[in-house]
Amino acid sequence: MSKKNDARLRRARRGRKHIQRLEVPRLCVYRSPRHIYAQIISSTGDIVQASASTLDKSLKGVSAGNRDGAAKVGALIAERAKAAGVSQVAFDRSGYKYHGRIKALADAAREGGLQF
Repeated sequence: MSKKNDARLRRARRGRKHIQRLEVPRLCVYRSPRHIYAQIISSTGDIVQASASTLDKSLKGVSAGNRDGAAKVGALIAERAKAAGVSQVAFDRSGYKYHGRIKALADAAREGGLQF
């Protein structure tokens, strides 16, 4: 792997240790150059309670690799989390910097009713 990705994964591990102590479900985000993915994972880490991505059929035709697509994924994950009975989560940014698409997704999820 590259040094850049190793550093990101090291930051992600450090953040996940902190989230594990909180014992709440986590909103985990993965970012690729073209798409963005979000999952709500149970506090034990073994069950995916809700998921959304720019590849969903409901978001077909939306520009996927920019902030608008990330905001729509954030709104969709908040809607699906409410349907699953989850309102309080910890935001796991997976070592990515909190700006751009990651920030847009988080803001849209907050507006959708998720608390973190």
